[in-house]
Amino acid sequence: MALTQVNVPDLGGIDEVEVIEICVNVGDTLETEDALIVLESDKATMEVPAPFAGSVSEILVSVGDKVSSGTHVANMTAQDGDASVAQEATKKDEVVEPAEQSSSNEPQQNAQPTEAKGSAGEAQEMDITVPDLGGVDAVEIIELSASIGDELAAEDSLMVLESDKATMEIPAPQAGKLLSFAVKVGDKVSQGDVVGKMQVAQASSAQSPESASVKKPPSQSEAAKDASATAQPVTPANSNANTGVSQPQAGQSKGSSGHVHAGPAVRKLARELGVDLVQVNGSGPRNRIQKQDLHDFVKQRVNNPVTGPQTVKGSDEDFSKYGQISEKPLNKIKQVTARNMVASWSTIPQVTQFDEADITELETYRKQSMGALLPEGVKVSPLAFIMKACAKALQAFPEFNSSLGSNADKLILKQYYNIGIAVDTPDGLLVPVVKGVDSKGVVDLAIGSSELAKKARDKKLPMDAMSGASFTISSLGGIGGTAFTPIVNAPQVAILGVSKASFKPVWNGEAFEPRLMLPLSLSYDHRVIDGAQAARFTRYLCELLTDVRHLLL
Repeated sequence: MALTQVNVPDLGGIDEVEVIEICVNVGDTLETEDALIVLESDKATMEVPAPFAGSVSEILVSVGDKVSSGTHVANMTAQDGDASVAQEATKKDEVVEPAEQSSSNEPQQNAQPTEAKGSAGEAQEMDITVPDLGGVDAVEIIELSASIGDELAAEDSLMVLESDKATMEIPAPQAGKLLSFAVKVGDKVSQGDVVGKMQVAQASSAQSPESASVKKPPSQSEAAKDASATAQPVTPANSNANTGVSQPQAGQSKGSSGHVHAGPAVRKLARELGVDLVQVNGSGPRNRIQKQDLHDFVKQRVNNPVTGPQTVKGSDEDFSKYGQISEKPLNKIKQVTARNMVASWSTIPQVTQFDEADITELETYRKQSMGALLPEGVKVSPLAFIMKACAKALQAFPEFNSSLGSNADKLILKQYYNIGIAVDTPDGLLVPVVKGVDSKGVVDLAIGSSELAKKARDKKLPMDAMSGASFTISSLGGIGGTAFTPIVNAPQVAILGVSKASFKPVWNGEAFEPRLMLPLSLSYDHRVIDGAQAARFTRYLCELLTDVRHLLL
């Protein structure tokens, strides 16, 4: 019996997907629709089924290979009763034979009715579902990127989901008109949930008019090129395809951008920007690269040219030879924090200025006089006073409330005073931002920062609550320590570290007296701020905290 080719069906406009499982062996007898292989894209997995009942004669791909619509992946021998079915399947897959037997006019005539049907296809409704989220459940919707009635192209963003500190877009599966949303901002969704409806053409809207019609018969040169490309998987180098050893594709070097998790829209943007995706750290689920990751990468390279990619490098040493070990995977927050810290430390010349503030009177006022004036249940920590003092210090020293321009030839001075507060959570460090600190009182700052810290620990921080900071405070006062060197949170130029206050003997001119001293550690970008400025800033900050009446001026 003649062999019949099995090709990858239409993938809905996706260029390449990865083979993640071979479900059969050579010689297996299959029924129609039995799974041959399993493919995985960034959004979902799909099986390539047997188009007819028969036996598997040859498998032409391996786990890890990349395939596209129409790729020849296997050969099957049909059962006697299914020979006609096999022929129909071969026609549907538009397999290119080694030589053109029919005349060029005959296929053109057969194609015309199909082309007319495709162009006149009626519109139909389709459900929009959440794609594969990499095993994460109940992801929050933080933005609806389209409106009801919008005409969308395939892969246009419909909505944005946020998990921990990562975000991902849900794209339109096909071109069409958005009819409705079944969700709203703040809702939680999981893989497979229906989030809306679209109106699409019965013929795949993702195809152009030319591709929606039946393909024209290839010329002899095109047929030869296609035949050679189709035959490539069965060359001797790839003949043992079912051994599970992945063979690199022709023209694709090991470690190229085809081996990273990124959607078609992101890959297109990467090509336009000239970015090798291998060098980009993805912040999405399963390290999926998003558009913002590309923009951040390009911005970093423009602002801080370096000789190599900024990656987090650990140890390759086998520690098990010294004794028993165990492994604990880093969660997404810690991975993102690590990348940001490496980038900041390697690109910013950082210096730390240390000082101490006498907060004896401040603590007396906070615990006694102020406590009697507060509403029931409201507590004001020293952090609220420190935030207010920092806002006044930033107004007095505007260079500390700035960012370095893209070409490092100008300083962008910010007229807003948004302060990030580093919060220790079970999953790692998060930095929610208190907006407009200069216009708020100490009590409002205490309430606002407390609410943000609680949301951070409960993983309920909205996306905009972690952006827009012009200065950061990292307080370890509740834990202990005498001093530390916090790392500047780029593109900011300074960060204040606060350690635990303790009583020390201080000379008052006549005798030593016990004073409550608060250690401050100011790290700063030495390209923008020099040592004298840093010393003046910390001294001014200490004066504000020593006498709280200064905060009223």
